[in-house]
Amino acid sequence: MLDKLPNDFFWGNSTSSMQTEGAFDLDGKGESVYDLKPATTNTSDWHDAIDEYHLYNEDFSLMAKQGMNFYRFQISWSRVDPKGDGNFNEAGIAFYERLIEALLKRNITPMICLYHFDMPLALAKKYNGFLSRPVVSAFVRYGTEMVKRFGDRVKYWITFNEQNLYHTSEAFNISGYLTGDKTINELYQISHHVMLAHAGVANYIHEKTDCQIGGMLAYSEVYPATPNPKDILCVRQVNEFLNRNLLDAFIYGRYSNEVMTYVKKHKIEMDYQLNDGETLVKVTSDFIAFSYYRSDTISAEQIQEGTVPNLYLDYGIKPNPYLETSEFGWQIDPLGFRDVLTKVYNEYGVPMFPIENGLGIREEFTGKEIQDDERISYMRDHIQAMKDAIFEDGVEVLGYLGWGLIDIPSSSGNMDKRYGTVYVNRTNHDLKDLKRIPKKSYWWLQQVIQSNGENLK
Repeated sequence: MLDKLPNDFFWGNSTSSMQTEGAFDLDGKGESVYDLKPATTNTSDWHDAIDEYHLYNEDFSLMAKQGMNFYRFQISWSRVDPKGDGNFNEAGIAFYERLIEALLKRNITPMICLYHFDMPLALAKKYNGFLSRPVVSAFVRYGTEMVKRFGDRVKYWITFNEQNLYHTSEAFNISGYLTGDKTINELYQISHHVMLAHAGVANYIHEKTDCQIGGMLAYSEVYPATPNPKDILCVRQVNEFLNRNLLDAFIYGRYSNEVMTYVKKHKIEMDYQLNDGETLVKVTSDFIAFSYYRSDTISAEQIQEGTVPNLYLDYGIKPNPYLETSEFGWQIDPLGFRDVLTKVYNEYGVPMFPIENGLGIREEFTGKEIQDDERISYMRDHIQAMKDAIFEDGVEVLGYLGWGLIDIPSSSGNMDKRYGTVYVNRTNHDLKDLKRIPKKSYWWLQQVIQSNGENLK
């Protein structure tokens, strides 16, 4: 029947290891760059998170009760390969064995993400992270070993969370980069090395296994602030340099012609070596995964002439008067979600997989069920926008995964910014009892999943 999601549509949750596991120094885990980050007035440290290392069975049962059939989690590189040198830690690997078996027991399909910003500290110190090419080899060694260990049971993989962030100034915060001048050359060198690392694992998966792998982007829809042609040009360049450049690499095995022309014209040294093209050209993707939370609006007036397009969003963002803004400053835009799904699928023809979506809200448990109607409204509008992309625009979508649907510290370590449909009883500086308490949205999402997306009331 038309306008019904397929019976094998995926509904689920996405997280990272440092935001869930805790157990930062147990069972042979090595130090990660995140273990150095201290608590601040408004953030926690990364030592305990929500202690999913010990409580995963409880969390997976909550997910199963909600009806979820998919969980995208991350392997902590330093838990399984403590120094990043290929001396693998069997106790760490055994944890993920237990985790995978616990998911499969509940009929929850696992997806593994190999890297979510938390490099083994030893690699970061020795090589300055992905600025140096030896880290590419270290990552491919780690990634292919994980595929060998788990690929018989885990059929869906991604390498880097939000890989296009390595094409922005965020690259210096998430790549294991510890010291340097943060130049444009270094930015492009990091982003190229990360793409080579993705290629090494993706090519291995396609050559040696029956698993599926796709590239992943952090996608925010970007609008021009005015009809000024300069604003419109800025929007197109942002899309080309931050999105299409990687989509071309994920699908066609090559970088964007415009981006490479810019690199050549501006004499950017990105460490593109003779045989790199032979590695990249083999790359294909079985799906395009992406996160989507918001849209941005950009004004050329605010961008100094000569700024590399990779950095336009650092300077050019303006508020969009037509959109609501969350309490954390992100503009809520379900229609942008539909547009991303449709335009990327129209151009590349590869199944789309939104694997992060959600709304961060300050919440406190006072003994009564948390009435998070704002979150319900956000999810309802985005799921409806996804359905419109599928039924009105003809987009093939594999599933819908929320972000952190059991509360976790935010990417900055702020426990006050909660995305979950389940409350976790801790604050930034007090672990309390870590009790899991379903919110109103938990039961709402349960009936959405039970109806396979039909009942959004």
